[in-house]
This record gives sequence, C-alpha cells and structure tokens, in this order.
Amino acid sequence: MPLSQSPSAAVPIDLLLEPRWMIPIEPASLVLENHALAVDQGRIVDLLPATEAMARYAPRQHMRLGEHVLMPGLVNLHTHAAMALMRGYADDMPLMRWLQERIWPAEAKHVSAEFARDGSLLACAEMLRGGITCCNDMYFYPEAIAEAASRLGMRAAIGITVIEFPTGFAADAEDYLTKGLAARDAWRDESLISFCLAPHAPYTVADKTFERIATLAAQLDLPIHIHMHETRHEIEDSVKLHGMRPLARLGKLGLVDPRLIAVHAVHLSADEIALLAEHGCHVAHCPTSNMKLASGIAPVAELLAAGVRVGLGSDGAASNNRLDLFREMRHAALLAKAASGDASAADAHQILRMATLNGAAALGLDTRIGSLVPGKQADLCAVRLDDWLLQPCFDPASHLIYVAGREHVSHVWTDGTLRICDGKPLQIRPSELIAISQLWHNRLCAQTAPAIRT
Repeated sequence: MPLSQSPSAAVPIDLLLEPRWMIPIEPASLVLENHALAVDQGRIVDLLPATEAMARYAPRQHMRLGEHVLMPGLVNLHTHAAMALMRGYADDMPLMRWLQERIWPAEAKHVSAEFARDGSLLACAEMLRGGITCCNDMYFYPEAIAEAASRLGMRAAIGITVIEFPTGFAADAEDYLTKGLAARDAWRDESLISFCLAPHAPYTVADKTFERIATLAAQLDLPIHIHMHETRHEIEDSVKLHGMRPLARLGKLGLVDPRLIAVHAVHLSADEIALLAEHGCHVAHCPTSNMKLASGIAPVAELLAAGVRVGLGSDGAASNNRLDLFREMRHAALLAKAASGDASAADAHQILRMATLNGAAALGLDTRIGSLVPGKQADLCAVRLDDWLLQPCFDPASHLIYVAGREHVSHVWTDGTLRICDGKPLQIRPSELIAISQLWHNRLCAQTAPAIRT
C-alpha cells in the first residue's frame, strides 16, 4: 500500500487504516462507515472520520481497505492448541470414550515439549489466519506453547494445567503447579504472554488441589480456567462422589468468583445460572465441540439474560476440528435461537462482543484488547466483503456472523504489527507447517491400538 503524503503540521504516526466499515464493539451495536483508525507504537491512538484523519495525521503507512470491515482481533477463550496435531484422530465418539480410548493413550506416548511447541505453531498460525489474535490455552509444557505463540506474534493466556495423574510433564498436582509457575516467571516480561491457573476438570482434580488453586488465584490475581458441567455424566458422578454438583463443589472450595472461567457450562440449572451471574463468573461457550461430542447445548440465551459474560472458544482441533471463531460465532447464534425459541436471542452484535471484549474481560485483558478504543493495543482483524458470493451486504455485522467465514480474513495485526497480509502468514512458511503436521501424522499413525485408561 502506498504511503500517504500529509501536511507537515500533521502528527506523525505508524499506521492509518481506512476501511469501508468499522465495528469498534464499544459503544455496543455501533457500525461506523468511512472512518479511520490511527495506530502508533502498537496502540490505537484515534478513531475518527477518514477526512479528518488525513488532516490530523501523517502516517508512515496508510492502508485503504476498500470493501472491508475492521474490528478487534477475535479472542478464543478456550483451546488446547497443541492438540492441532490430533485433528481428526478420534472422531465420532462421546467425551469419556474419546478421552479414555484415544486421547489420553496417545498423549501418554507422544506428548513432549516438541509436541507442544509444534502443535502450538500449527494452531497459532491457523488461528491468526482466521482473525484470532488472542487465545486462552490449556495444555502441558507451557514454555513450549509460549515459544510458539511468541514466534508467531500471537497473544496467549497460557494455562498452568493441573491434573492429579502423572504425565511426561509432571508427577503430581504440586509438580504441575511448580513447573507452571516457573514458566510464568520465565515469561513475565513478554507483553503478548500471560497466564491462567488451569485445573483440568472437577473429575480430575482433588479438593486439596482446588483449595491450593483458590489461594494462588487470589494471591497472584490469575483467572481460573476449568472444564465444568460439560456432560450430564460428569454431574451425576459428582453427586455420587461428593454429594453435590460440580459448581456447588467449586463454590464450597472458594473458586466461584470473578476469576472463574467455566468452560462449556452446558448443563446448568436456573439457580446455577443465577449463581454465576451473582459472582461475576465467566463462561467459555464452545458450541461446535459440544455438538460434535454430543455433550448438549449450553443455555446461552439464559446466561446472557442473567448478565453472565459469555465468551467463545473453539476447544481443541481434536474435538472440533477447526480453530475457527467465525464458525463458533455462527453456531452460537443459531443454537441460542433454536434452544430458546427466540429468534432475537444472541443477535449479531452480542455474538461479536462474545468473540472479542467478553473473552478479553474473562482473561483480565479488557483494558488492553477487545475493542477499538484509543489507548488499547492494536490487535485488529480486517475482513473482505467484496466477494460476489457475499453480495448484497445490508448490514456488515450480520454478514460477519451469518455469511462471511475465516477465509475472508485478509489482514491481522497484534500490537500494531502485521501478522497476516492478504491471507498469508508473515512469521512462518506454510511449507514448515505442512512438514510439522506430516511428521506427527506419521508418528501417531505408527501407534498401536490404544488401551483404555481406568
């Protein structure tokens, strides 16, 4: 794109973006036309009519984005990035069989720092290509995941994963915490990397460990990222073992507060929805994974009506099988309408907020990302709407949810640095990603029939 010539009195800035439309997310439900976004030193400095922008600023780069929508980068509130290497490895199975017969045995044999780094490279490249600039990850070897995200320029909240049984990464719950906190210390100065406490699930974490996590979350002010109420079977088992449902158990152990990110939250009673709202908890809604594993349909319309902040997650590519928030947005909107019987439920602007600002808020990052507000980091996504297959366009917000897909994402920035240009990744070659996936495909194909974990 050509550099613009501006008057000498104009303020020098790094970048001026001039799209056809902008959806800033804040204020809510606003679509701006013929406006420009000014970016300098990685931050948004102004949002104003394009004619005023050219008089006020002297950009080193001026990018005119014809028939594009510019919006905040999407926030994937729940994923297991490294599991991109197991995309399609265990399809058409319910959750516990999927875990016990395929996923856990494969992980026991193959998961290593190399696996986590390679899988996360593949996943981060896929997410950036689809407009996702920030992910909330839960997996082993957090330093390897941080390496991959940092190399590709992706913002990542990395889980300090905790589970009671041993893996190649750690021996027990305390070992998981020790190693995860050490990774947090090692990466504390990297602006794109943050951390969450990530106990896997109520059925894999003991009361004593949950109490330790609650203490650490309060001391370090870290979000708590946990699978919860994903299946009816999980809830039934909790009642048998603990005499209460999982959310009640977490409440008893001190984890139900504004730091909680309840992933899936499919099977909730009205009282549980009210409890989540009362305590300012967050929900990571993963509609495609929930459908594929036949876990059920989360009560999103009811959660939103109660005031619960709901974000969107893809889950891992082993259970989805795409890290694609455009598809999650569409599925979330349609399922909310179908399940509630209300065609107005979860409208396009609500869904866009779920995929951006709500996810950022759950991670404690909403003062930095999630909306196009001066002072925030320039994590941005541009979507082309000039394809003949997308015509006509009456409402660009509606088009983003019901018509366009990740293939229409053209440009992506994090911290004001271009990561995807005309649909192509700038930090890694596709040939390297293909080589990585082929290597691990061969290793997984060589695995003998897995045994069932008991």
